Amino acid sequence: MEKIRHLLATDLDGTFVGDDAGLKQLLAYYDTLDEPVALAYITGRHQASVIDLINEASLPMPDILITDVGTVIYHGESLFEDELWTEKMTENWQPDNILKIAEGISGLTVQNLPHQRRVSFYASSTESAEALKISLLQKEIPHTFIFSSNRDVDILPEGGGKGEALKFLIENYVEKEAGILVAGDSGNDLAMLEAGYPAVIVANARPELADIEANELLYRASSSYAAGILEAWQHFYGGR
Repeated sequence: MEKIRHLLATDLDGTFVGDDAGLKQLLAYYDTLDEPVALAYITGRHQASVIDLINEASLPMPDILITDVGTVIYHGESLFEDELWTEKMTENWQPDNILKIAEGISGLTVQNLPHQRRVSFYASSTESAEALKISLLQKEIPHTFIFSSNRDVDILPEGGGKGEALKFLIENYVEKEAGILVAGDSGNDLAMLEAGYPAVIVANARPELADIEANELLYRASSSYAAGILEAWQHFYGGR
């Protein structure tokens, strides 16, 4: 596919999705620009769940789709899976061992997923999440650990996550001088919000992002959901 010149890389739930009027305003603004803005959805959902949401909420199809908290990357009109990223994400991945370790920890409920690109749990307490984190380190299981929303535990392959997937996307699919905006609202977005590109924390963000200090590349919007994305895009690129 042709290299992307302008990119919005955004989480879905609570960021791009959540305010229909704000989303219509954002997309209408993009339609007025001289050059198109490509869309990358970077989400914790799996592919089928994303497609359901796109149909239910009448969302535009993305140019790039990154699912399962950054463990699978799809591209093109037919959403072909990126084989290089898949190879990286499966090299040292041990989902069965992770599940076995988790069986001995109380307060963890396995999330029902269609595949094992990630292993995810609902934690009844931060103590349960921390116990799993410690056990995985003690057993020397290669992984990436993410705890967000005070409930969701995502165990990803080593080197996985939204931030690393975003960097791979930009390195392989985006022009070097492209205009980029990254948008998120929760803890599992933190790595991509701090990946070194212009980014926005929307006003409705979860409390876990409350203490993240804004800087020249990280903008804290006063508007929520897609309206916050539009506010940030105009902040970074409105004068161009």
